[in-house]
Amino acid sequence: MSSTAGETLPTAVLVDDEKEVADAYALRLRGLCDIETVYDGQQALDVLDEQSVDIVLLDRHMPGMSGDEVLDRLAEREFSGRVIMVTAIDPGFDVLDMPFDDYLCKPVEREDIRDAVSQQCEILGYETLGEYFSAASKRSVIETELPEDQRANHEEYEAIVDQTERLRERAQRLLDDADDLFETFEDIEREGR
Repeated sequence: MSSTAGETLPTAVLVDDEKEVADAYALRLRGLCDIETVYDGQQALDVLDEQSVDIVLLDRHMPGMSGDEVLDRLAEREFSGRVIMVTAIDPGFDVLDMPFDDYLCKPVEREDIRDAVSQQCEILGYETLGEYFSAASKRSVIETELPEDQRANHEEYEAIVDQTERLRERAQRLLDDADDLFETFEDIEREGR
């Protein structure tokens, strides 16, 4: 996940009620992702309502809305990103039913948090590619088989065009080799002979 001029980084929200801890972890992630730091669960949900987020780093023990409650809300909302718990709470059997993707016990070393975020971005990137290829193949067959005037103003076709563009942008944000993978996909001949 490197970024060159004109490219955007993966987006992340770091949620921790301990301001100094949250800010320190955010500094550790500088250059790896565009990170927004918030200090309570409701602020995290507000950010997720306002923008597309790839990764949430979430403390479990917070006053007001706990990290566990935020996690439940994310599941209810069918959050399409990845969640890393970053917490001082030692895990017990309760974590078996919790919908997170990674669990780091504080204190977390710089390289460990960076590696965990990189790994979750890569996993999300490949999941996104799968969704993209499925949607793009449908779009491609419609564009190949139906003239533009029939496609114009077709609600489902317009929705799949929007979906493929969003998924492509997200995959490019998450994966260094996304453009090579798109090129390979686009080189496949899908027209009948």
